[in-house]
Amino acid sequence: MLIGSGRTGAEPPDARPAGAETGGNALEPKDAFHALDRVELVDVREQWEWDAGHIEGARHVPLGELPARLDELPPGRPVVVVCRSGARSADATEFLRAQGFDAHNLDGGVQLWTGEGLPYSGVVV
Repeated sequence: MLIGSGRTGAEPPDARPAGAETGGNALEPKDAFHALDRVELVDVREQWEWDAGHIEGARHVPLGELPARLDELPPGRPVVVVCRSGARSADATEFLRAQGFDAHNLDGGVQLWTGEGLPYSGVVV
């Protein structure tokens, strides 16, 4: 378990909160926000989405470029992956976990992040 999400991945599927599609590896936005100093936040949206707005301090690696840019991710540091709604980042999370990363999906993406009033530069498109 990365940080205080309270989920271990061992709960039956119906016991996990909605959106926890990655086998218990989804993180609520507020949990991720409080862990920003301990994780690598990776935004897998397209360039135009990133240009419109993003979470300050996130690393931008579009989903299609992720396999070729794995060496940019710090080894041994947990990775939290974000997109607009959580769908693309769920795919990226599964891919990163298969590559040996301690990866977690940001539940609800930047839509839920901004909906919870967390800091965001720009607009969500």
